[in-house]
Parts: sequence; structure tokens; C-alpha cells
Amino acid sequence: MPRCRLSLEQMKLEFYKYQGTGNDFIIVDNREAKLKLSKNQINFLCDRRYGIGADGLMILENDSEEAFKMVYFNSDGKESTMCGNGGRCLAAFAHELGCIDYKGRFIAVDGLHEVLFEGKKVCVKMQDVKDYEVGDNFVSLDTGSPHYVTFLDDMGHLDVITDAHRIRYNDRYKDEGTNVNFVQKDGDKFIVRTYERGVEDETLSCGTGATAVAISVFLKGMTNNNHITLVTKGGELYVSFDYNQGTFTNVWLKGPATFVYKGEIDLENDL
Repeated sequence: MPRCRLSLEQMKLEFYKYQGTGNDFIIVDNREAKLKLSKNQINFLCDRRYGIGADGLMILENDSEEAFKMVYFNSDGKESTMCGNGGRCLAAFAHELGCIDYKGRFIAVDGLHEVLFEGKKVCVKMQDVKDYEVGDNFVSLDTGSPHYVTFLDDMGHLDVITDAHRIRYNDRYKDEGTNVNFVQKDGDKFIVRTYERGVEDETLSCGTGATAVAISVFLKGMTNNNHITLVTKGGELYVSFDYNQGTFTNVWLKGPATFVYKGEIDLENDL
């Protein structure tokens, strides 16, 4: 892949499209610090009918101490919390640009993250998790973004949008929002479907969601394994962790991160 060159001449925005198990992102190289996008511009770019189309947009920036800085926006145009698949995709992009070798570190809104490459897998170390609420049929926790995990015996009758709205917009979560994950055990694997706040729809995959599910099924005693395979609509993700005295450490999210295409788009100044 050629080195990324950002041009704002005539409002032409150069971008890259990446996807991680179907979770897709627009990526822009802003290492020269010349770009500032408005909420409306980001919302337009992520629109699947009028713009490029994506679950979110990420900006790659320089950092004084680490390989790069990740700035993430949901498709609604608002800067958001950590995105696991986004971090993996941005790391793959940074690797292509020569910003990072086969292992390194980057900074995101929730702090420092390690990254390493294992064949076709891009692996990002997530934050430690020690605060969570375990209920009869749910776990609520934060894995860089807030998640509500609920457990089903059969997803055959699941209406993701309707069922997720009952949780995402209830009195507890309606102000700040939460991501909602539905989980079904399938042998040694776990089938996951996720509704993401900010996207306000089901996505094919969610990295912080897969991480939340892996921790949740362990907490609920559905597995004793600390290397867990999550089956999303977009493919398989893998989460590993260490657990000691109620705290999850050394949490790694692993999976593919794929370059889709490069392009340019005219962007209106007054959006």
C-alpha cells in the first residue's frame, strides 16, 4: 500500500476503508495535524446511502511517546469511547504506513494499548477489568466501552433492534447509552450479536463487545477457559485473559483486520 497523503485542496478528503470481522471503518491519516472534521461531516461520511458508509471513523495522529494516537468517532459523528475492532484496524493501517512494526504501543481515549501481529491476526491488549455487575441473566461492565451482556438459550426468535432498545433506552441507560450483547453458547464457542450505541443498530461485530462477552461467560461459569472464541455475524474473534481475585488482566482481543479500498471524496465545508 502506498504511503497515505492527506489533501484538503478543494475539500478532497483522502481516506482508507478497513474492516475487522465486518465491523467497518473510515480511516484518515492526520499525522500532519491539518484536519478537523465536524460532527456533521463525520456523520455524512459514515452514511451508507449518501456518504462512504461505515460503523465509525478513525483518525491516525502522531503521539509524542507512542507509535500513534487513535481518535475514534461513532457513525453519529460523536467522539466515542474505545473501539476494539477499530483499534485493530488502525494498527493494521499504521503498520502499512510504517508507523509500527510487528509489535508496539498506541494511545487511545481510554489509555495505552499494546498491539502485536500473529500471522493474519491483529491483536490489541485491552484495559484491565475489575468493576462489573453480575445479575441473574446479565452482566454489566466496561471494556473500554460500556456493555450489557444478556444470555439466551436460542437466538432463533431474537429481534436485536427491538430487544436491545428495551435495554439501551431504559431509565438506567438512556442518558449515557450502553452497547447490548446477546449471547448463546454453542459447544466451546459463543455466538454473539451486538447492538452498538452511536451506530444505533446491530453491527456485524464489536471488539469491546466480544471482550465483554468473553469475560461475562467466564463470570457466569459458562466456561472455565480463559481463551474464548466468539462467533459474530462477521466472523470469529478471540479473547484471552488472566483472572485473579476478581480482576481480569492481560486481556487480548485478536482477529483479522483487512484493508478494503482507498478513495477520495469531496467534502462540503458547511456540513
